[in-house]
Amino acid sequence: MQENQNKMKISLNKVPQVTMFFWIIKVLCTTVGETFADFINFNIGLGLTLTTIIMGVAFFIALFFQFKANKYVPAIYWVTVVLISVFGTLVTDNLTDNMGVPLEVSTAVFSVLLGLTFLFWYLSEKTLSIHSIFTRKREVFYWLTILFTFALGTAVGDLYSEQLGFGYLNTGIGVVIIIALVFLAYKFLKLDGVLAFWIAYILTRPLGASLGDYLSQPKVNGGLGIGTTVTSVIFLIAILAIIVFLAVSKIDTNAKSDIVETNQSKANKKHVLTQTIVVLVIFLVVGIGGYNWRSNNIASQGAAEQATLAGQLYDFVKIENDMLNAVNKNDFASAKKGADNLEHQWDTQEPKLRKIDSSTWIKIDGTIDSVLAAVRSSKPDVNQSKTALTNSLSVLKGANKSTSKSSASQTTLSGQLNDFPKIENDILNALNKNDFASAKKGADELEHQWDTQEPMLRKIDGATWTKIDGTIDVVLAAVRSSNPDVNKCKTALNNSLSTINAANK
Repeated sequence: MQENQNKMKISLNKVPQVTMFFWIIKVLCTTVGETFADFINFNIGLGLTLTTIIMGVAFFIALFFQFKANKYVPAIYWVTVVLISVFGTLVTDNLTDNMGVPLEVSTAVFSVLLGLTFLFWYLSEKTLSIHSIFTRKREVFYWLTILFTFALGTAVGDLYSEQLGFGYLNTGIGVVIIIALVFLAYKFLKLDGVLAFWIAYILTRPLGASLGDYLSQPKVNGGLGIGTTVTSVIFLIAILAIIVFLAVSKIDTNAKSDIVETNQSKANKKHVLTQTIVVLVIFLVVGIGGYNWRSNNIASQGAAEQATLAGQLYDFVKIENDMLNAVNKNDFASAKKGADNLEHQWDTQEPKLRKIDSSTWIKIDGTIDSVLAAVRSSKPDVNQSKTALTNSLSVLKGANKSTSKSSASQTTLSGQLNDFPKIENDILNALNKNDFASAKKGADELEHQWDTQEPMLRKIDGATWTKIDGTIDVVLAAVRSSNPDVNKCKTALNNSLSTINAANK
């Protein structure tokens, strides 16, 4: 009788068996989850919040059908995994980008939530094996665990790859090494199978994300430049092919060792508990130790000596000004190249800048996300792109203004010219609309501000001031002409902006 009940439970198990195909498709699902979220967020331009809502609804619809099924159905199960990978990733991204929650806090919170889920699951069901998901309660625990593993994997992956500056490729290699060590411990040191499974499951999230970013990101960002669209399509086709193979072969429904594994776990509770504690201690020591080492290393490079981001953001102002000029010319090919450069430079500088002033960094990061989404949209809107760029430039320049150094102690004009690029960009925008009345008002403002600050600026660096003054004179003459020529005005403004931005670095 007991044997018949066991066979019935196995036949109704709602999740697949752990085979080589399980891990392959798991990594593929995680990868496509990362790239597809970026595709919707940036390429289509829906933004992070709307993308999260859409993917959340899609996930819960898929989860409804998963719960409704009375056995493991490959198509339903793996579609749910793809969607929960996207949704779990977006949960962490929203906490970080929209709510300003530090990745360290997200990592700690999701670690606790995942640990509590495992604890309550075990206390209720006496097993954490995925080979025993044949009741509604266990299935609820299972999918809640999966959600937290993706959210935690996102937080940990972003913390080390972005904030601590290890990069996606290096982070991915590190994850592969850890997974390999876990496998060796399982094979040769008798590490509990269920414990080994959940460690690997959590780690495949940053592994898949690293793979996705490496393939999709532009070459300037250290990727292969395939793009989120092509990468998503390639992996979706691969996932579909494996799902069809699994559905036909039923290779992942063969459950020879389910009951044995569960019984073994019950017979070795103390041994498994000891292993779990040892593994947790190792991960805490290595994780926290690595975090502190990297943070101290960043601080030793001088970033921690800064109290603000003042003087650290000149390159980003220049990149966004160049993008704004491209958008004004409806040259979105150049604007998108600028977006790639902006993202690369921002990600590269993240460890240093975030260490200096995390709250301001998060604020700027949000405006840059808006710029990337607007410019990279499949059908970019000129006004929306301009608004995003103008807003981001305003925040960047505000953070970049020097408040700790008096101008008298300056030996260069670096950091003293922040107002002039804005005035000239406003004039350039007016010219692109053939609004010469506004352009001439801008010229008046430019002349007034330049003359007002002449004594201070000329005293700091007379030679550079004279050079800039010459370009501004050309701008004023071109814009104030009785019959102003648009191209001549634009050339004068672009030349002046280039000179001012170079001096302002």
